Order: sequence, then C-alpha cells, then structure tokens
Amino acid sequence: MEFRTVFNAMQKSNESCEDDDGSCLNKYLEEKLLVDCKDEKSSVQVVPDFSTLFSSDLLPTRNGEKPTEHFLLEVFEILFNYIKKNYSGKCKVLDFHHPHQILEGLEGFNLELSDQPEPLEQILVDCRDTLKYGIKTAHPCFFNQLSCGLDIIGLAGEWLTATANTNMFTYEISPVFIIMEEIVLKKMFEIIGWKENEGDGIFSPGGTISNLYSILVARYKYFPIVKTKGMAALPQIVVFTSEHSHYSFQKASAALGLGTENVIAVKCNARGKMIPSDLEAQILKAKEEGHVPFYVSATAGTTVLGAFDPLMDIADICEKYSLWMHVDAAWGGGLLLSKKHCFKLNGIKRANSVTWNPHKLMGVPLQCSAVLIREKGILQACNQMSATYLFQRDKPYNIAYDTGDKTIQCGRHIDVFKLWLMWKAKGTSGFECQINGCLDLAMHIYKTLKTKDDFQLVFPEEVAPKIKAHMMEEGTVMVGYQPLDDKPNFFRLVFSNPASTKSDADFLLEEIVRLGKDL
Repeated sequence: MEFRTVFNAMQKSNESCEDDDGSCLNKYLEEKLLVDCKDEKSSVQVVPDFSTLFSSDLLPTRNGEKPTEHFLLEVFEILFNYIKKNYSGKCKVLDFHHPHQILEGLEGFNLELSDQPEPLEQILVDCRDTLKYGIKTAHPCFFNQLSCGLDIIGLAGEWLTATANTNMFTYEISPVFIIMEEIVLKKMFEIIGWKENEGDGIFSPGGTISNLYSILVARYKYFPIVKTKGMAALPQIVVFTSEHSHYSFQKASAALGLGTENVIAVKCNARGKMIPSDLEAQILKAKEEGHVPFYVSATAGTTVLGAFDPLMDIADICEKYSLWMHVDAAWGGGLLLSKKHCFKLNGIKRANSVTWNPHKLMGVPLQCSAVLIREKGILQACNQMSATYLFQRDKPYNIAYDTGDKTIQCGRHIDVFKLWLMWKAKGTSGFECQINGCLDLAMHIYKTLKTKDDFQLVFPEEVAPKIKAHMMEEGTVMVGYQPLDDKPNFFRLVFSNPASTKSDADFLLEEIVRLGKDL
C-alpha cells in the first residue's frame, strides 16, 4: 500500500510548537487521526494516499481495516463540516445552478458514470461537491418545505440504520426493529386516543403511500371481494376529500383503479376548512346519482394554508352514513404532542385511519411516515399473500411479528429507528417544546407582518415568482410560493426547523423586501 507522508504539516506544526518534547506535534497528529503505524525507513507517521486507493481496498478486503477506518473518518469530517456550516447560518441556503450547468459539469464535479473505478480521493471530492451544490435544508433560513432541519440524534439513527442494512418483512432478520416499530406505533395509538385493544399500522414510504393504504384498507373493509375479483365486481364507488386536500388522493385513486373522477372535492370556507354541510350534500348527491360513497378524508394541517378540518362534525357525518373516516395528519399530527395546540385535532380518535408523518413537524429525518388503522387485523387481511419463502407457519417464534405481509411492499426500509431514538433522547416533552417553538415562530412573523406597510396578505400575481427567482440566484433564504383558487401567487412560510429563530424569520422578511424593491 502506498502512503503520503505529512512532512509539510509536521513542519508547520513544529514551527509553532514551544514544547521541546514534541507534545504539540503529537497532539497535531492525534487530532488529524493519522494512521497508527510507522514507515519502516523514516519512522514517521503517515496518512493514506487516497489517490492510490480504491473501493477494492476497503473492507471486506483482507487488511482493509485501516483504509476503511480513515476513509470513513474523512467522510465524517465532510459531513460534520457541512452540518456546522448549516447550523451557523454563515453559508448560503443554495448555490444555484441551472440543470444544463450541472449536466455539463461544475468545477470538476462530473455526474457521468465511468466504466473504470475511480480512486477514493475522487469519491471524497464527489461527496463534498454533492453537498456543496445541493439545497441546505438544515439552514435556519430554509422555509421552503414542510420537512426541513436536521436533528443530530435522528441523523445518528439514520447512520445506524444504513449500517444494519436489513429489511423489515420478518422478525428473523429484523428482530429489534420490528419490536421498536410495535412500541412506537402503540405510543402513537395512545396519543391519538384509541383504546388499548385498538390500533394497527405500519411505517410506509411517505404520506402519499400512507394515504393510499387508507383507501386500500377502507375499500377492502366495505368490499372484500375486490381482493380477488377486482374493481369489476364493485359498484361505482366514490371518495370525498377537501378541495384543499393533498393531491395524493387523486394519485391513490388512479393507482387503485377508482379513477380520479370519483374523488369528489368538498368545498372549504375562507380559512381552508372543509364545510361539513357541503360534505353531507355531496354524499346525498352521489347516492342520488347511483354512486356508492364509502370513504371520507379530513385534513389536519393542509399543505398550503395549514387548515384543520372540523373533525368532530365530519365524524358525525361519517357515522350517520356508515362511511370510513380517514384523517390526513401528515403535517398536523405532531400537534397531538402539544398540550397547547392539540385541540386543533379534537375528534381524531373517532377516525378509522390516520396518516402521520414524523418527518414533518416532529423534525425526524426523511423519510418517516406511518399509516395508523384503528381496526386490528384488517391491514393484514387486506394485503396478506403468504409467500411461502418468507412467511412460513412453523417458525420457532410468534409469527405475528412477521409484519411484512401487512404491506403492499416486500422489502421495506427501516424508518422507525431514528424516530424511536429521537423519542428516547427528547422524550414526549422535548417534542412538545420543539413543536411549540415552531408555532411560536409562526405567530411572531404573523404579528410582525401586521406592523409592516411594505407587505400585503397577498402580493400581485407577478411579484412572488420574480422575488423567488432572485432568491434562488442569491441563495440567502428559501421560501415557497403558489396560487390558490382565486388568489394570485403568495409566499407560503413553513416553520418546521428547530434551528430557525426570530432573527432568521425577520431576515426572511427583510430579504423579500430587498429582492422585490425594484420590481
């Protein structure tokens, strides 16, 4: 193995070292995590020359321990420096480049794949550049998405999950994670308010899939024949959801064969909340037209306005007409952990199913979404296929812990561990403080906006996109915009990042004013 000596670094260190015993030099070498070995001729400590090392030199290659150790330490240093810069707020949120610029290559950052292996030195450069040219979602001035920030405990959990590199379909290959999932889901059932003997669920690849599960299970509940005979054996069934609901319900209905025209939008009031009387009117109208209603989705925290539908009133209507009630609490579910704000979800315990994304308001690293079903057993009955190479009946343990047959997937990523680890580290009270802080920040910017003459509740249509374009070019802050119904484009401020402060929120407003003053 070839190595690169560090004479220059040592010489620089000796020049500033006042101790004759060389302790300064030794400290330098230790801090740089040099290889604990000596060159036979010079007896000088050395570091690996990554320009001559390849992935084939790493574990499980024989004698690959030291190269692997130092490669991973280099990767860690890249990540740690990136995290420090993000939290400090001293870097840009974005170093924006157009797609054609990235495709053409940026300062040696080439995304094209090569036929021959590249040295680890280039791999490390690629790691740095990938972070350099990406969006810094942990930056305190990133207000663009519902999922943002970077929790250090959650990050550690994601690292461990990747290291374990196992699957979530059977207990035999994922015993600890399967039990963790059961414990976390039970905690979520308890917080929703379901009884001890109620509740089933699974972690899924995002809120869209969780919402799909809710329709899938509801359809099976009312029409179990669909599992074997398909949609041709069913009447024309329809679902109801708010006109401000997430577009995933149209996606799910298209994927499940219901068709997007059978997703009936219910009107909302000026604050974006579903109008119960219109829901009932739409149900009756659908029945008169020969359709069969079976499912209603209420929203707890809409994507644009953050509105919470009146869950109690919707639950009454669902009970009256024997309909499945789902609550899409992908964003708003986190408020259940706050004594101050949980009232917004009053009535959620009456739901038949709930979508809850801890990767949003709770700040768990992407992705982390759960679909929660109140009736035990129906998730398994709906999706079970009993593949004999995985789900044998004669295993030496309780096969109820082979949860893979509850899902529409086979392989399933471990999304629960980072949430479990964060819950252990923060406690429920820690999540409550974090969530309250995000809402306090939203209230701060609301009160600040009311005092400013250079802001309106809604900007003229052409202004918001132009300001956003300047914002991306300069990279100082990041916030989203969109139109809604008859309202022109307006900025949508998202407060989910625990690292954001009042000064960051104030800076956002200052930047909007600065970037838009000449428009």
